[in-house]
Parts: sequence; C-alpha cells; structure tokens
Amino acid sequence: MKIFKSIVAVALSAMFLASCTTTTVKTVPGIPQGAVDSASIAVGVAFGNMLKGSQMENLNLEKIKSTMIKVLKGDTSVIFNAQEAPMYIQSYMMKMSETMGRIRAEEEKKFFEENKKNEGVEETDSGLQYLIEVPGSEVKPTLQDTVEVNYKGSLLNGKVFDSSYDRGETVKFPVNGVIPGWQEGVQLIGEGGKVKLWIPFNLAYGAQDMGPDLPAYSTLLFDVELIKVMPFQPKEEKKK
Repeated sequence: MKIFKSIVAVALSAMFLASCTTTTVKTVPGIPQGAVDSASIAVGVAFGNMLKGSQMENLNLEKIKSTMIKVLKGDTSVIFNAQEAPMYIQSYMMKMSETMGRIRAEEEKKFFEENKKNEGVEETDSGLQYLIEVPGSEVKPTLQDTVEVNYKGSLLNGKVFDSSYDRGETVKFPVNGVIPGWQEGVQLIGEGGKVKLWIPFNLAYGAQDMGPDLPAYSTLLFDVELIKVMPFQPKEEKKK
C-alpha cells in the first residue's frame, strides 16, 4: 500500500510539473484564474508533502518533468511503457528500503552505544534503552492491563511528532495494543512514575513510513508519565 501511494504521488507530481511547462492553459468558463492558481499551489503542497521524508524524495524532478512531457506528446522513445514503469518503481522502492534499513541500522547502533554510557541509562535484552526518572508506586501494569498516560514522542533530532501534553489530555490504551518498545517500557514503572524511552526502529514502526513527521526506520524517544493502571477485567462467561 505504501509503495502504491508513492507511485501515485510520483505520477501526479510529475503531471503537475509537466503542466507547468506548457504555454497553453485550458480555461473553464466561470472559474477565475486566481482559483486555478490557488488549486495548483495546493496540488504542489499536497504532493510535495507526500514525497517529503519518503524514499522518493531524492528523485530527479527534471527527469520526471521531461519524461512526462514526452508521454503527454505521445513520444514513445521513453525506456518504459505504461506497464513496465510501475514494476520498476516498485523494484526501486524495495531496493531503497533495504539500503536505508542498513544505513539507519548502522547509525542507530552508534547512537545507542554512546547513549548507554550516560548516567542512569539502562538497556534491556531487546535493545530498548531507558532512564527511570521517577519509579512510581508498586502498582505496575502488565500486558493485559490498560494504562492512562501522558507522553511526548520525538525523533533523535528533537522534532516532536506526537504529544498528549500539547493536546492537553491524557491517553488511555491497552498495553498490548501499542508498539513493542512501548509495551516493554511502560511496564518498567509504577503509577506516578516517569520514564524516558529510546526505542530502536525494530521495536517501533520499522520500515513503515508513517508520514513526513515519522519516516521509515525512525529511532524514537518517548517521555512517558504513567498516571494510572487499570487492571484487566476478564469478561464473565455467559451462563448456558
């Protein structure tokens, strides 16, 4: 699905770029030029953001534009036909994903090796690193429990991608319903506790591109405050 969306984004972005090179613009009666220009800008923003942070943002936009113009003019000299192009794009995306995975793994390894030298930072067998700032009470959650938390999630460059503090409200969720790094990390503290989690990408979203603010192979940093633990309540069996 991600690959398909990327193919669509590239194709539509190319169409937009190619249309900018034409000197003849088709007009529609009743649609002012200002509205057309604003829509054109909106298209540019939308597709630019779809490509931004993805494995397609390094493409040669000039090549996209020139090839698109040829296709629109019916020039068959381009090296791919309509059936071959999507297949090549998919192959390219897979190679890019594998390459980026290796690069990010090396970068992440170096970061974690340095980070665990900091005072108070511990590392679990899974590779999760954490710093308990406030241990909290003896009431700790299990995988089956539901927790109420406040948190801030950011990338290693400091960019915040999600924050319950910013929204002004706590969040409740079952512990076994979130990413593995969260599942493990939130069980390290009790009610009232606070923990800082450094989550390697294999315990987060891995190769999944979660949008421009959370690209694939992202190492995540979470500041978590465990407000309340709600013990799992098994449903009563229905009487026959």
